[in-house]
Amino acid sequence: MNRYERRPISTGEAEIEYLDGEFRILRPGAFVRCAATGVAIRLEDLRYWNVDLQEAYAGPEAKLLRLRATRAGG
Repeated sequence: MNRYERRPISTGEAEIEYLDGEFRILRPGAFVRCAATGVAIRLEDLRYWNVDLQEAYAGPEAKLLRLRATRAGG
């Protein structure tokens, strides 16, 4: 998503395609879940994700936590 696209108004969980530097909303919603912690992340607060794994993260610590778990095989 870029700054020129309008965010859909919805209250449920969104389905997102994570791209390099932006994301595309496939199913409208207000939030996505962090892959590492399970916490809800509002779309306007979403800053961290992994394009290859197609996962969102609540912050840099959560991304590192998930990266360590992925490298450890879990």
